Amino acid sequence: MPYALVFTDGYNRRAMRFLKRQPELKNQYAKTLALLEINPHHPSLRLHALPGRLEGVHSVSINLSYRITLELLIQDQQIIPLNVGDHDAVY
Repeated sequence: MPYALVFTDGYNRRAMRFLKRQPELKNQYAKTLALLEINPHHPSLRLHALPGRLEGVHSVSINLSYRITLELLIQDQQIIPLNVGDHDAVY
C-alpha cells in the first residue's frame, strides 16, 4: 500500500531553496520522494529514527551527503517531510 506524502508550506520553501542551491540533485531528490511514497523501508533510502532532541523524527538519504528529515505516520500511511539539506543543516 503506497504512502501519501504531505507537504507543508514551510517544507516546500526549504525544498525550493535547497534545489536552487543544488540543481544537480533535482533528479535524485525526485527519485527519493517517489521511492519514499512506494516503500519508505527500501534499503537505498537508509530510513532511520533520530535520537535526542529529534526523537520522533526519521531521516532518509538522497545520497551520501544530503538527507530529508520527516515525520513518518505509519498508522495513517502518511509521510510529512520536515527538512532537506546536508547532514549539518537537517540535524
